[in-house]
Amino acid sequence: MTPNDRSGSVALVTGGTGGIGKETARALAERGASVVVVGIDRERGLRAVQDIRDSAGHDRVHAVSADVTTLDGLRRLAEAVGERHDRLDVLVNNVGVNLPARTLTADGVERMFAAHVLAPFTLTHLLLPLLERAPAARVVNLTGGIPGGPIDPGNLLGERRYLGWTFSHYNHTKTMTMAMTHRLAARLRGSGVTANVVYPGHGHTPMNRATPLRAFPIAYRPIAPLVLKVIAPLFLSDLTRSARSSVYAATSPDLDGVSGAYVDGRCRRRPLPAPALDPAAQEAVWELCVRLSAPVLGGVSPA
Repeated sequence: MTPNDRSGSVALVTGGTGGIGKETARALAERGASVVVVGIDRERGLRAVQDIRDSAGHDRVHAVSADVTTLDGLRRLAEAVGERHDRLDVLVNNVGVNLPARTLTADGVERMFAAHVLAPFTLTHLLLPLLERAPAARVVNLTGGIPGGPIDPGNLLGERRYLGWTFSHYNHTKTMTMAMTHRLAARLRGSGVTANVVYPGHGHTPMNRATPLRAFPIAYRPIAPLVLKVIAPLFLSDLTRSARSSVYAATSPDLDGVSGAYVDGRCRRRPLPAPALDPAAQEAVWELCVRLSAPVLGGVSPA
């Protein structure tokens, strides 16, 4: 058995039907794990499952259709996983969205915050009973973009100022992911469950390829097609490479018992940026997650 062997373990990957998430799910399945692939589109999920099964050489891969940007979707997902599995060893909160204009979920939550911050927070707590049954469960939360800018406690949901794809609320929410994960790690201390955040690097993902023209500042729109179709593929990582940090955080013995860490795209531990460690910013993000998740969690104690 190799150090990264996952035989007998159970892993869940959100946003696992394509892009970095799919390659993460594939790598975990190839290491012997049973893998739950989560995506919003059922047919895409079934195709991803068959592809991963073919690569892994076993059939312990299945899909669950869920919209993890909604509380009802998260609740249904947790119930489906609990019906099939009695434990969960790895939870990879990979799903990401990048929107040029502010939109709200069915719960009235700004969608990028819902995907990148509220979903990992809520799903981890919903699945905590299963995670605690594993010998040493790991939660892996993905950041992205250019995280590390200041967190504005008065604009967590982009309610005062919203910038789309460039210079963006996307980056803002990804710094919030880091802050929330660091606070989550503190809350999980002593539970046997660790929580770390990883940066995959800039990958040539379906989300990046589908960036709409209107997401670019007006001055850049004439050259945007050239950037997306010609320049970006030359400089963005392939998806297998982009998935390395997630797989590392999910499997490497280097991170046994490590929690609250930040792993970069080359699988190196790096300090979290100062804004993500700011106690006031962490408290603001945590309290908002507690309040917004209350309909399904009923309240979470402070960390």
